[in-house]
Amino acid sequence: MIRAATMADAASVVALWRACDLTRPWNDPDRDFALALDGASSTVLVAERGGALAGSVMAGFDGHRGWVYYLAVAPDARRGGLGRDLMAAAERWLRGQGAPKLQLMVRAGNDSALAFYAALGLEVQPVVTLGRFLTDDG
Repeated sequence: MIRAATMADAASVVALWRACDLTRPWNDPDRDFALALDGASSTVLVAERGGALAGSVMAGFDGHRGWVYYLAVAPDARRGGLGRDLMAAAERWLRGQGAPKLQLMVRAGNDSALAFYAALGLEVQPVVTLGRFLTDDG
């Protein structure tokens, strides 16, 4: 079952993100989770199997593009279609927000993630992502 996360899911979802090696020192996953739930244009969706958290995905719409972050499937729940189901749920949510396009970022060298997304029909886009931290702790 896939449903919208609540603040009661925060610790379990962040633990899943850590178990799936999705966190980085410069991103506070607890803050990311809270900000996503607090925003009207973002959400975190969670999947449960056997009463336990098995996966999650964060989605947001910035008014121009739909974005997907933190797609995570518990290691013992992989290869059963849950990642595909979570991406489909994120896409439905983004369509419901009026997003005309879905985008996501994959770290360079993460060939297994790139292969997963390619199997779902996503294509590498001819863009370069630039960034700058706006916080003192970045």
